[in-house]
Amino acid sequence: MNILMTGARGFLGSHLLDGLKAHQVITLGRHQDDQIQADISMDIPHLPLTDLVIHAAGKAHQIPRNDQEASVFHKVNFEGTCKLADQLVLSNAIPNTFVFISTVAVYGIETGEHIDETTALSGTTPYARSKIEAEQFLNDWGLKYGVNILNLRLPLIVGKDAPGNLGAMVRNIRRGTYARIGSGKARRSMVMASDIAGLIPRLMGKHGVYHLTDGVHPSFAMLEEHIGKRFGKRIHVIPPTVASWLARFGDLLPGFPFNSYRYSKLKQSLTFSDHLAVQNLGWNPTPVLHGFNP
Repeated sequence: MNILMTGARGFLGSHLLDGLKAHQVITLGRHQDDQIQADISMDIPHLPLTDLVIHAAGKAHQIPRNDQEASVFHKVNFEGTCKLADQLVLSNAIPNTFVFISTVAVYGIETGEHIDETTALSGTTPYARSKIEAEQFLNDWGLKYGVNILNLRLPLIVGKDAPGNLGAMVRNIRRGTYARIGSGKARRSMVMASDIAGLIPRLMGKHGVYHLTDGVHPSFAMLEEHIGKRFGKRIHVIPPTVASWLARFGDLLPGFPFNSYRYSKLKQSLTFSDHLAVQNLGWNPTPVLHGFNP
């Protein structure tokens, strides 16, 4: 199978590329190792005809500090997607199937369990809005040009060298400087990056919106203990009473990295149902606590 892929040098993209070695993959991006070098938010050169497009490039893992930074999400995640789709048409390279890497952030939900794909798209952050707009554009584009569109709304992606909060957790546990805040019983949906890579070749001719999770939704405490065992480190715990005091202190002190809002998020579970992917895509995930080797 011939595949065109964006974002191959990012965290998820690198795992996807590694898992697709049996296929002919052409990468498009800004890195010197990409076969087609371009910034998708700017100009894209002529593209080759492939069977499948995986659009994994995008901007994430940053809270914008001003309107200018917020606008970058729209430029990269939405406008970049539009430019990619337009260039596929101009290059006479319309694929059979287009896989878009989206996010559960599109729902704008901070608590709930087994949320499914029919939930309203109420995300209001620049990141969420840019992904919602890109999904909607691709759905219309796919109908117009006869392309199967797959929007994969992913939760926390787990794998070696993860960025963001998971990467920070791993580094701090390894150093022995990590502390759990409260009980850590809240559950979160997660998915192994390698499992996503394993699913991609089976998506040809498929379409729709899907969540991919490990089906277990481990708690923060379970994930922390798993990582701690890997490094032979004990997880220190800040008791709930102390955590509540720190949260109230943070409410009064702007810029303090912990407050009541952040503490409430740590105490609430947020999980997503992957039943549709199991039923329609043959999704058979690896539990994160079995597959993750930090």
